[in-house]
Amino acid sequence: MSFTHDDGGTPEHRWSQDWRSDARLSVESLFDGRLPERVIVVAAHPDDETLGAAGLVRRLAHAGVVTDIVVATNGEASHPHSPTHTPVQLGGVRRRELEDAVEMLAPSARVRFLGLPDGSLTADELVGLLRQEIDSGGRTGERTLLVAPWRGDGHGDHEAAGHAAAQLAAELNLPLLEYPVWLWHWATPDSPEVPWDQLAVLDLAGDEQTLKQSALLMHASQTAPLSDEPGDETLLAPGFLEHFTRGFETFIPTPSSGVFERLHAGSEDPWGLQDRFYERRKRSVALALLPRERFVATLELGCSIGVLSAELAARSDSLLALDISPTAVAATHRRLADFPRAEARVASIPQDWPAGQFDLVVISEVGYFLTRTQLLDVVARVVDSLAPDGVVLLCHWRHPVDGWELDGDTVHELFRSSAPLAVFAEHSEEDFRIDLLVHPPAVSVARSTGVL
Repeated sequence: MSFTHDDGGTPEHRWSQDWRSDARLSVESLFDGRLPERVIVVAAHPDDETLGAAGLVRRLAHAGVVTDIVVATNGEASHPHSPTHTPVQLGGVRRRELEDAVEMLAPSARVRFLGLPDGSLTADELVGLLRQEIDSGGRTGERTLLVAPWRGDGHGDHEAAGHAAAQLAAELNLPLLEYPVWLWHWATPDSPEVPWDQLAVLDLAGDEQTLKQSALLMHASQTAPLSDEPGDETLLAPGFLEHFTRGFETFIPTPSSGVFERLHAGSEDPWGLQDRFYERRKRSVALALLPRERFVATLELGCSIGVLSAELAARSDSLLALDISPTAVAATHRRLADFPRAEARVASIPQDWPAGQFDLVVISEVGYFLTRTQLLDVVARVVDSLAPDGVVLLCHWRHPVDGWELDGDTVHELFRSSAPLAVFAEHSEEDFRIDLLVHPPAVSVARSTGVL
């Protein structure tokens, strides 16, 4: 791809009039419903991170995510014919501009400049240095997010940074978000290079958008002339900057295999659902508490390998079983082969909530893997999806759940206090708890079947 910064470029109204991606980015979905513990944002030059990912940086830093900004070059080659700034002087200016921008977006972020030569980055030299930076944070693990320029951005340094990040993401099993910068300049909505089927949009809140624009102003060496002399002209023209005034940012996500996928890929039955008497007994108790023999449409959240799913399918005209792990869903699909109206589907709850109405919603051993906000979202969606004669079955482990915000009792209490539903039945013992909720009034089985 050949272009220069002072080409006319594609006007922003072309993109806004012919935008072709409806996908929305949920960072939490990359981490099994949680925010990352750490985010590492890679920039080829000072200002890339602000142009492509300032809103994301602000959101994650504001939420308490440990934030590292790693800048490959000082950007010293942006004005090669400047009569007023040597490359070293310009590199110093751009470093200070980035520090000021990051201070505005994420005051506690750590900024690291690698000092590689501007204009001649290679993925091979960068990957080793990035690996050191990732290791130096001391918190690299399954909840580290890597953010970098897009590998197809058309700028050699951006593409080198993107390829290096992609190599490390694959090597370390980290989710990767790539942000385009120059794509919006050289491409058009019809260009085959635009990865419409991969793009995901992160909608920015008002303060995130405002701070992004303020942070961009910190990069004055790029957004305004260095001087009135020839060679000191503005690098980033107003028409180019208009692409970054949108109310959203755009990323190409590459998910990692999440904790639940790794769990199911490493074991045919990671929870012992088939072999443990504890699990068999718990299922029997839960199924015995159901107030009807059959249901029209059942929704099961967090089906794992489908052991409970098969028993629910036997009592349901239709069943939709959801799980975030493709391996788990594949196992459930095989287990449901004898039930033609039973389906297993990969989904991340609550954002992938299915359409339709259900007269049985089963939430078993999955509620504590959600954040409090996500659980309250699930409660609202359950209530909206619940048929007039619908039943909600909650079943959860009552002992501590390490590494997650909620525990089983908190899940049940939040559900009961937030949903306008009545308690039909409840069972509680040291190890687990079951609650059945219905639209009020709760009518006993004896009364509803004519025994009383």
